[in-house]
Amino acid sequence: MLVKICGIMNMEAAKAAVDAGADLIGFVFAESRRRVSPEQAAEIIESVRGRVRTVGVFVNEEIKEIKRAQSIAGLDYIQLHGNESGEFIKELSFPVIKALGIGAPEDIQQLASLETDYYLLDSPKGKYQGGNGVAIDSSLLKNNRLPAGTFILAGGLTPENVGWAIKSVKPDGVDVSSGVETNGSKDIDKIYRFVQNAKNISF
Repeated sequence: MLVKICGIMNMEAAKAAVDAGADLIGFVFAESRRRVSPEQAAEIIESVRGRVRTVGVFVNEEIKEIKRAQSIAGLDYIQLHGNESGEFIKELSFPVIKALGIGAPEDIQQLASLETDYYLLDSPKGKYQGGNGVAIDSSLLKNNRLPAGTFILAGGLTPENVGWAIKSVKPDGVDVSSGVETNGSKDIDKIYRFVQNAKNISF
């Protein structure tokens, strides 16, 4: 089970995620209370380089800015959380995670026009296009026809419910941000419990 801890803002949280066994850590470059600069991300990434894959989160950003941030921070994946098209994705020369808000059965139809390395399926977009801590309706995903190995589940996941979500929806990976925070900051204990609970599920 692939596990991504998103909204990393400091070395302590990054090292905790890596030590806990996370596969990916995410840095938000879009408008958000978790926003960091490419330079800040680069410094954090350097402290865990070679131990984890890194993701930069962007929302409706220009390609030149995405490439600039990727170059500075040394990102492994670009996560697109806006209205980016399939053509836009093809213009990027990096592995891509495309986030999609799923609130109704017809939202799944968006996937047909998007070729990407991973599909991150989240609850419907809120103020910041994601990271809203709201759970997705799992019934919408139970019979998903996504290519094998490409489906990451996000939205409202916590250490307490991630096991149930994995068993219910059978994703290839899970993504969490606010679900491992306390009072708006990453909680080291919650990070460890989330990763452990996600990795220990079999189906």
